[in-house]
Amino acid sequence: MTSQPDIVIIGSGIGGATVAAGLAASGARILILEAGSHIEDRPENRDQRAIFQRGHFRPKETWYEAGGEGFNPGNYYNVGGNSKFFGAVLVRYRREDFLEMRHREGVSPAWPFAYEELEPWYSAAEKLYQVRGALDEDPTEPPHSAAYPFPPVPDEPAIALVRKRLKAVGIHPYSLPLGIDLERWLRKAKTPWDAHPNADDGKMDAETAALAEALRHPNVTLQTDSRVTRLVTGPDGRSITGIRYVRDGVEASLSPKLVILSAGAVQSAALLLRSASESHPRGLANSSDQVGRNFMNHNSSAVIAISPTFRNTSIYQKTLGFNDFYLSDGAGGPPLGNVQLLGRISGKVLKANLPQVPEWLLDRVSRHAVDFYAMSEDLPHPESRITVDGDRIVLKWTRTNWDAHLELVAKLKAVLKKAGFPIVLSRAFDKRTPSHQCGTVRLGSDAATAPLDIYCRSFDHPNLFVVDASFLPTSAAVNPALTIAAQALRVAEHIRAREAVA
Repeated sequence: MTSQPDIVIIGSGIGGATVAAGLAASGARILILEAGSHIEDRPENRDQRAIFQRGHFRPKETWYEAGGEGFNPGNYYNVGGNSKFFGAVLVRYRREDFLEMRHREGVSPAWPFAYEELEPWYSAAEKLYQVRGALDEDPTEPPHSAAYPFPPVPDEPAIALVRKRLKAVGIHPYSLPLGIDLERWLRKAKTPWDAHPNADDGKMDAETAALAEALRHPNVTLQTDSRVTRLVTGPDGRSITGIRYVRDGVEASLSPKLVILSAGAVQSAALLLRSASESHPRGLANSSDQVGRNFMNHNSSAVIAISPTFRNTSIYQKTLGFNDFYLSDGAGGPPLGNVQLLGRISGKVLKANLPQVPEWLLDRVSRHAVDFYAMSEDLPHPESRITVDGDRIVLKWTRTNWDAHLELVAKLKAVLKKAGFPIVLSRAFDKRTPSHQCGTVRLGSDAATAPLDIYCRSFDHPNLFVVDASFLPTSAAVNPALTIAAQALRVAEHIRAREAVA
């Protein structure tokens, strides 16, 4: 790009790539700045010892507890963001998730608009990400204006048996909506896709679906290895007039008409806070003092069901879930959460958490096991927050709704034992495993309580939008990728209709 771009998008994850796809046809000169680079097609991509035991892909990064202790957070920085490693579950929030919902430990607040406002964009996002799914299997499924673009990914025989057993004990399993071309994925190697990096192998992630669509347009450019360090406002303190970034050790700057920040829930908040100035001492977009606050990270656990008489011959496994305890505990009490299959767990994967146990023994156990992921809503809390201390990111996470999650795990264990699995083990995920971080720059209808309006525009800076998991006012209890993508397309249409950017 030989002149200043009209729009700069910071980050190429689900939010940034999808908003780029939605804006590409506008004719505006769009530059996407990505801190990382492309994931190469290498043997480690399907090597479970490299991924899980040696942490080959984990970035060398340290965040800090509020008390000063450091930890490696496990976020990824590459073209496509964390979606390069995601489980490809592209599920809608339930209609009730947009309403106020009472939980055991508090209230999940209502969104400033209803499910129906986002519904057409959900359908558009499902088309963009080529989602495989089926309607009329899940009683909690909200209305769809269009069918899924493709039929569901088929159960393998062992998982078809698990589905049958769940139905027999009164559970309502449904086919997970997935962004995966199964034949292409298995052609490379017969492994699961969950937590495995995608080098254009068939997973519909931010790079292979949305970014690929955006880059078909000559007015869209991707620039990798470009880490944004600061946003600068003009003399009026309102407009963002400068973006400072570092590439190959060299500092550079840009002055676009419009800035779309999509660096992820933690990094977007950190950048706004680091961009504090004399006129904005608490950071940009932060007159509400809410930037960095309301950090949410799903309460989640791995649950492994074992039976000596069950033989799990599956390769990928991750094709079903159930929401029988999503809207209530099953007995009229508060909601508990979602259950879905994990990608197939092998001895190589288990060894990462059980280093003293021989891998051959873990493999033998895994042959008789099926692996689930239990997920419960984390409620927004103003003291769960991201702050910065110079270059340090400081995370203070006040976990909420944990008792409800423990009950979800207990109910799942009871269901699985009833379904013929006498041994059921569980392990909770902690902050080192990102479980859908969100909420740090939330949208709302009141500038006093939210940094962003309902189209993700900063109340404080009219040419700044934040489009990633930061904007989510609630975490719900399902994977957020499709909701982020749907809102990104809605925001892109709003920008095209209202902004003179081309």
